[in-house]
Amino acid sequence: MRLTLVLCRRAASGKYFQRYIENFLESERGEPKWNPLRGWHKRPKENWIYDKYRPWTDEFKRHSRGMLDAKGRPPVKPLVKPIDQWNIFKGDVVEILIGKDKGKIGVVNSIIKERNWVYVEGLNCEFNMIDQGAHMSPLCQKTELPLIYDLQVKLADPTDSKGTNIEWRYSEEGKLVRVSLRTGRIIPVPLGFEMGDDLVVPAEYKDSDKDTSEKLLKEVTFKPKVMTFEDEIMDAMGIKEERKRAKTYWY
Repeated sequence: MRLTLVLCRRAASGKYFQRYIENFLESERGEPKWNPLRGWHKRPKENWIYDKYRPWTDEFKRHSRGMLDAKGRPPVKPLVKPIDQWNIFKGDVVEILIGKDKGKIGVVNSIIKERNWVYVEGLNCEFNMIDQGAHMSPLCQKTELPLIYDLQVKLADPTDSKGTNIEWRYSEEGKLVRVSLRTGRIIPVPLGFEMGDDLVVPAEYKDSDKDTSEKLLKEVTFKPKVMTFEDEIMDAMGIKEERKRAKTYWY
């Protein structure tokens, strides 16, 4: 009973939940942890394989954890070509270069940079029949398949809606724009160009009560002084130093 009360007090203090979250993050990231008996030891990081599901979704965790191949072994992590600079963004109009939809134009609705995948809305799809029982007709499910960014799609030129290679150049106003190498037409970037890794577009974001306003962010509160950090703290706290500093000699 006494041990239970002690544990309840520790849980109520808030540190219990803080340590629980820290341990969870350490195990997920594979960061090293100190053990009094064994010293520093690194937890093995889970070999996740990225797919169409985002890492923070439950579908991604169910699909990635415990996944085995036909022989019961962990699957080999696919090799992905690193892309220095992405030229296609969510909302761009692209031309498909392979498959039954070759030559068709579509809008990019999703990008998986971890696999160099591009999804085009309504194109490059497969159809699967799902059985719903003996007394119900089967359901036809349409699923969009990924396309390789640098091999299977090209950015469409607004002049003739055909695929083209592009180059980043500076306009007369000093802005970085995409220019078609075939026609010289400037291809405007879509709204998805400003989207961050958290899938939030700054222009569409609405501030909440817990957000810091832009006015407070731009406010300059630092006042430079010819003082050391310790002297500045003493001046702010009203502490007067009466001792004399020792002489410093340089050799």
